[in-house]
Amino acid sequence: MAERIMYVQLKTGYNTDRGPAWIARVEFSRSWRSLTFHGRRLQRPTGTAYANFDSNFVDVDTGEEYWVSGPKRDRTDGRYSSQQPVVDDDAREAYEAFLAGAPLPGREHG
Repeated sequence: MAERIMYVQLKTGYNTDRGPAWIARVEFSRSWRSLTFHGRRLQRPTGTAYANFDSNFVDVDTGEEYWVSGPKRDRTDGRYSSQQPVVDDDAREAYEAFLAGAPLPGREHG
């Protein structure tokens, strides 16, 4: 499984970009169609059942929708809000190095 540091935001139950958000380590499946985050298994939605432009992953157990993307150096991760994410302890060192200009782990070559 490929491990990445990603921006993750819960969308279900919150107005646009008001849900809790994290900078966290996630593990992607070999196909990159699912990932594990905080013990949850998130999967890319298929079909029209999840035709929400505001989310790109769905919790397979609860149906909650999430937005998952790579973090941005300018900290504008929330698309419509300046709310800052919680940085998980196990991602903090690599994320701070990324903010200072280093590549993210696993993304050294693009």
